[in-house]
Amino acid sequence: MIRIYINARFLTQTMTGVQRYALELVKEIDQLIDRGEIDGNRYEFCLLSPSNIINEPAFKHIRHKAVGKLKGHLWEQLELPFYAKGGLLINLCNTGPAFNKNQIVTIHDAAVFNYPKAFSFAFRAWYKFLMVRLGKNSKKIITVSNFSKGELIQHCKIAEHKLVVTHLGIDHIHRKKAASGTLEKYGIKSPYVLAVSTMNPYKNFNLIVDVLPELEAHNLNVVIVGSKNSKVFGEQTWVQSDAINWVGYVTDEELKALYEDAAGFIFPSLYEGFGLPPLEAMALGCPVIVSSRASIPEVCGDAVLYFDPQSPQEAASCLIEITSDTELSKQLSYKGRIRSGLFSWNKCAKDTVNIIMNTV
Repeated sequence: MIRIYINARFLTQTMTGVQRYALELVKEIDQLIDRGEIDGNRYEFCLLSPSNIINEPAFKHIRHKAVGKLKGHLWEQLELPFYAKGGLLINLCNTGPAFNKNQIVTIHDAAVFNYPKAFSFAFRAWYKFLMVRLGKNSKKIITVSNFSKGELIQHCKIAEHKLVVTHLGIDHIHRKKAASGTLEKYGIKSPYVLAVSTMNPYKNFNLIVDVLPELEAHNLNVVIVGSKNSKVFGEQTWVQSDAINWVGYVTDEELKALYEDAAGFIFPSLYEGFGLPPLEAMALGCPVIVSSRASIPEVCGDAVLYFDPQSPQEAASCLIEITSDTELSKQLSYKGRIRSGLFSWNKCAKDTVNIIMNTV
């Protein structure tokens, strides 16, 4: 029996794109075992987590064990390596034991190198050290776009033969049922433009504030979904406006309702390793405008409108265009659904399992 341990520290964290990737990937691997596409008699998968998990996972074939007494980075660096002895360790969320050699790590981007001021000093110092160390010690590094692959080679000096790209999936959004009454719950007035992200400064949400006068002139409101984590991103000052509804963290079902009811979706990010939110919006038929930077064109293709993320005028023009031109809106909605269909968790899982099988 070949043992494969999965670092499940992500079960203790609030859901963002990174945790979404980890959870959906493990779900799909469990399905591959169930369908006999992975030999469950030969390979044993086991999730290892600290005790302070938010939700208990429910899988048919992948066991979960809460181990150790520590939490967070200390658990990951000091206790996880002990419990993962005798097996290959899979780390899915940018971090892992710095000195473990029998492991695979997914590193989603190199943002701490490109936008260091967007992170607190402690966060960026630790991650810069850790990412370089993981790149040297790990057997393989998975990343989520060809753009990120280039970034990791440049900033972390990871050997190209160690790096493999696996794109994320989108089908999780179709498995959820939109929550009724979401707009009423949060006091949202239609028509509105939706934005979804963490409040990291390089996500460039201040651009939305800059385009507000133009949006208000066209009777458009703005809804922003996302958390503000000062421990990670440092203290930020956010402009308050009656036309902006900051709803914070929402459930997946509420998020689906917000995508489906939105007149348009804006993603002004300056830097992404992949960029899941615009793909989620596209999958649900919402017309999308996105920044032309980083991995975003690789993911969105020709199914969106692009704008210079440092040009509020260009962004405003694109938003007005997709919300006022019915024919363009329909065209983008159609193209978005087709484009998003190219990204599945099944393909992501199969690619990842192939990497694992070629490494053990």
